[in-house]
Amino acid sequence: MPDGVFAVAIIFMVIVAPVWIIFHYVTRWRIAKTLSADDEQMLSELWHSANKMEDRIRQLEKILDAEAPGWRAKA
Repeated sequence: MPDGVFAVAIIFMVIVAPVWIIFHYVTRWRIAKTLSADDEQMLSELWHSANKMEDRIRQLEKILDAEAPGWRAKA
């Protein structure tokens, strides 16, 4: 009987334990890879801010084009 227990222990250590550890860390990696609710909200706010800044820059460029037509060549 002790030989059977020893064989089961060896099989567990060689096959089951490594697979178990690999799946554990793969699961942890997938959980860490996803965005939390706070991260999603912050990303949404940053996206909105970037769009507002892009609109402002376009408006400023239109104003500069009207008031100082050669400003792009100077920059």
